[in-house]
Amino acid sequence: MRTNRAFKGICVLGGLAYSVYGVAQDRPNIIVFLVDDMGLMDTSVPFLTDDNGQPVRHSLNDWYHTPNMERLAKQGICFSTFYAQSVSSPSRASIMTGQNATRHGVTNWISAESNNRNTFGPPEWNWEGLREDMPTMPKVLQQAGYKTIHIGKAHFGCIGSEGEDPLRLGFDLNIAGSAIGHPGSYYGEWGYGHIKGQKARAVPDLEKYHGTDTFLSEALTIEANREITKAVEEKRPFYLNMSHYAVHSPFQADKRFLSRYTDPDKSEKAKAFATLIEGMDKSLGDIMDQLEKLEIAENTLIFFLGDNGGDAPLGDARGYGSSAPLRGKKGTEFEGGMRVPFIVGWAKPEKKSKIQKRLPIEVGGMQTQLGTIMDIYPTVLSVAGCKVPQNYVLDGFDLKKQLSGKVNRKRPESFLMHFPHAHNGSYFTSYRMGDWKLIYYYRPETPKQPTVSLYNLKNDPEERNELSSTHPDKCKEMIRKMSEQLEKEGALYPVDEQGNELKPFVYF
Repeated sequence: MRTNRAFKGICVLGGLAYSVYGVAQDRPNIIVFLVDDMGLMDTSVPFLTDDNGQPVRHSLNDWYHTPNMERLAKQGICFSTFYAQSVSSPSRASIMTGQNATRHGVTNWISAESNNRNTFGPPEWNWEGLREDMPTMPKVLQQAGYKTIHIGKAHFGCIGSEGEDPLRLGFDLNIAGSAIGHPGSYYGEWGYGHIKGQKARAVPDLEKYHGTDTFLSEALTIEANREITKAVEEKRPFYLNMSHYAVHSPFQADKRFLSRYTDPDKSEKAKAFATLIEGMDKSLGDIMDQLEKLEIAENTLIFFLGDNGGDAPLGDARGYGSSAPLRGKKGTEFEGGMRVPFIVGWAKPEKKSKIQKRLPIEVGGMQTQLGTIMDIYPTVLSVAGCKVPQNYVLDGFDLKKQLSGKVNRKRPESFLMHFPHAHNGSYFTSYRMGDWKLIYYYRPETPKQPTVSLYNLKNDPEERNELSSTHPDKCKEMIRKMSEQLEKEGALYPVDEQGNELKPFVYF
């Protein structure tokens, strides 16, 4: 466990002064419960909807068992269309900054030891990650009197960078967060990689569990509940970044749940992955139970989400398998690579609560208007009573209206995901505008692959019918709008063999 001792009792932020003492009763506790590599379909909660906005179950919803996600969904609101970046570090940086990856510059997952721009990636991309001078969400909350706690995976920066250490980014406390992007092992018997497994990815700070049968998700939950209790004893509102290493590979079975998954048509890795999902879900339930026990559930707001498209060991990367019926998975340009589960709810809904009246949430609701991972920053600061730092550029929107079940007509129905690197999909920008989605390939992988693909997501949510040849005017329009946003946000582009930037162009 590492702590930041630079905390001061009173802070001035945005012209408002807050005392640490006395704020616990009138300001909400906030938990961002972040699951690594959890896609939209990796749950028993149905997020996909019909034309009337009603949830529709699919086969994967019946494979997974997530009763505590169901519990949160019943007392909060789900988003059927919530976008993240297609890989981990860009999404984590977007949560922390409220900015799109094109603006903060972390456009790929960060390799702990070296620059992984890939062969034709932009040479100047921000592979060192977040900096200490950035007004991150926990830093703003910290300055406003919140106790800020990070538990689990960080992956905000490489080894030796400012972003490597969560304490330099606004957290008072860090347990198990470092530059690594996945655990050396989930097994306490293996020391989470220190005793056996991938030692270069060994999880720090959990020595007390080494040699025991405590699964990693369980150890992190125990630590989180301990720190929540301490914050309550200190009478301080808290922000908890509950960031699970699950459900990232290695796909090691959580034996507490393995007996449930016996389908002979599923691989052993797929069964192990399902146990990782259920172990993560138990963590959510254990934390919600702790909030009830401490009698702070009414004052605690929970954001539940995945950090990028799913990576379940089902099917191929760019087809239909792990995210079915959506196409693609983590690291791809398709919906399965960018759509994630998103639930927001008070840990115990209470209409008479003064705190909850500041952010009314539709109980059991389903929001079909899109949201993005950049929206968490402004929403959290708003409900916490904090102002966005002066002259700071945000790409996200306050979700207050959408959380009440209404439509925010001021937000554009668009999302841009720029990935100038190589992964399951390579060197592309995906751009959604209304019902239409454009995928622009800077370096087509084969001579037959087109530079542009166009889909109508309302009529074809599974991205099976490519329409660029029949709708050239729509392609032109979307390429122009995409290019304008890329330039506005300061995007960096892939390069050719000579190192020249490859910017999008209209070729129709």
